[in-house]
Amino acid sequence: MIKYMRHIFIFIVVWFAAGTICSFAQYKPDRLGEGFEAKTIAMPDDYSGKVVTTLVRSLSSCDTRKAVLYVHGYNDYFFQETLARTFNDSCFNFYAVDLRKYGRSLLPEQTPFEVRDLQEYFADIDTALTLIREEGNIDIVLMAHSTGGLITSLYCEAHRNDLPVQGLILNSPFLDMNMNWFYEKILVPIVSAWGRWFKGTKISQGNSTAYAESLLKDHHGEWNYDTDLKFKVSPPVSSAWIRAIHRGHNQIHKGLHIPCPVLLMYSSQSVDGNKWTPQHQSGDAVLDVKDIARYGRMLGPKVTEFEVQEGMHDLVLSKPSARQAAYSEMFRWLRSNGLNE
Repeated sequence: MIKYMRHIFIFIVVWFAAGTICSFAQYKPDRLGEGFEAKTIAMPDDYSGKVVTTLVRSLSSCDTRKAVLYVHGYNDYFFQETLARTFNDSCFNFYAVDLRKYGRSLLPEQTPFEVRDLQEYFADIDTALTLIREEGNIDIVLMAHSTGGLITSLYCEAHRNDLPVQGLILNSPFLDMNMNWFYEKILVPIVSAWGRWFKGTKISQGNSTAYAESLLKDHHGEWNYDTDLKFKVSPPVSSAWIRAIHRGHNQIHKGLHIPCPVLLMYSSQSVDGNKWTPQHQSGDAVLDVKDIARYGRMLGPKVTEFEVQEGMHDLVLSKPSARQAAYSEMFRWLRSNGLNE
């Protein structure tokens, strides 16, 4: 009997520790400055060792229980201050997660952006949502960009029977490879199969800086960000990364059943070229917008599409007219779905 009671006691202690570990981490002033705080949470170790995730927040001055959780893309981290403040001004508490091995969560010994299965990120999203609810928020909208849009779409599908968010906003989600037929249908599946057994094989992403030049203030853009966290040239990816993305895309292409309202936003056009031209600031230089539209319609029964005229890949970093159109549609969509009342 004593041995049995000891086992129960140990179970309760472990359960309590797992359920409250997020509460022990404290918010500290964030690198973005006034109004932004961040807390870094230790996660269970993975195949590469120690892992953390980071939650950034900017709270509205309103008395509100509405919140947005933002998930960044590949070769990215949260730095979009204007996005946060725009939601704050509309009485939303704004949160963003830097996923494991990205941005604020990248540890010195880690390979940036390393992943073997996109479901690895689900724990980071679960942790963020738990904290957001603990802070008194009730209605939560998930928002994601590019690869974050792929991850969050799969997350919502996996949780469709008990979905912890009320809506999903997708900013140029990465729902298919932007490659020619041979690469997509022949080469990517081969590399994906290879990546099952030989996970560390490196695949170059080229050396173009055109997209970074379109964003950065010291080139042709309007924005400042840390190029040690969001590189001007995307680093090589591993065969395991290709496998994780390929498997995620295959699931998307079969069709999902996300039950909540989904806002699918993408640019009116894609642009090509490794060298920067003015056209790079009038279209998506990363993804094929036709693929986004095609596969985005397959995410669930409540998808609303919006094409942003001359938007860049990250629509909220586009030229003023394009990003204003994106913001206007976001808040119109929120109101129409009862998420901004």
